[in-house]
Amino acid sequence: MSRRLISSGSPFEEVAGYSRAVVDGRWVFVAGTSGFANGQIADGLEEQAEQAFATIAGALKEGGATMADVVRVRVFITKAEDFEPVAKICGRHFKGVRPANTTVVCGLVDPRMKVEIEVTARKA
Repeated sequence: MSRRLISSGSPFEEVAGYSRAVVDGRWVFVAGTSGFANGQIADGLEEQAEQAFATIAGALKEGGATMADVVRVRVFITKAEDFEPVAKICGRHFKGVRPANTTVVCGLVDPRMKVEIEVTARKA
């Protein structure tokens, strides 16, 4: 089985030595994804989470998977009080799928970022 790298086109991928996603056989690993799009990020938590999911869905599609194939999700938030709103957004995206989920409260690399999400999917 070959390994295929999926790029978002961000110059930071080269600097940091990572890919937006990696396809390895039936597995698709999507890197931590923030709410940035075209170098811009919304102020609101919900908008950031929805943009992260849009980016993730695009990477999964390019890797031959969908959100329904996700088996693991990790959510990183900067404030504990953001857990409930982010959990509801995750619930909408994973209704019926119910992947294993870990949510961590932590600092993120850019102070504008309120959420970062990574997923692992196994193609059907």
